[in-house]
Amino acid sequence: MGELATQQDKYVTFKSGNEYFALKIEYVNEIIVFQEITEIPESEDFIKGLINLRGKIIPVIDVRVRFKQEPMEYNDRTCIIVINVKDMVVGLIVEKVAEVVEISQEDILPPPSATIGHEEKTQNKYVYGIGKVGEEVKLLLDPDKLLKDEELIILEQATEETAEEGEE
Repeated sequence: MGELATQQDKYVTFKSGNEYFALKIEYVNEIIVFQEITEIPESEDFIKGLINLRGKIIPVIDVRVRFKQEPMEYNDRTCIIVINVKDMVVGLIVEKVAEVVEISQEDILPPPSATIGHEEKTQNKYVYGIGKVGEEVKLLLDPDKLLKDEELIILEQATEETAEEGEE
């Protein structure tokens, strides 16, 4: 029982633009260094392509592009957070992984209302709450919302096709 409770409040935090985001650790398989990506033709701009992770082909998406932030050059701090979303393994390219933090339920606030003026901030669509960590605030990501079902289907097809090509 003890371990489950500790896992539950743990989040992997990462930086994207000027914000820090947090992802429940239960979604995270591993964090890997940035590696070469095979592009998928005609995919959404935030879907950067596919990587080969120990023989398993997984799609990777650029979190900054997904959030409509300025795209950035990848460098040696760039990481890929490998997560499970809706029975699929997906890599999230982030500019840097910060730390694993504990955020208890009482430190989680509902997200601010999505409209600022009349402009909706895109990233709020993916944020289900605000986690307070000491004096800092982390935006809690809902990984299921990062990808719409139709995008997942496209990615699944792309990964299957690539996997089949590899078997020939």
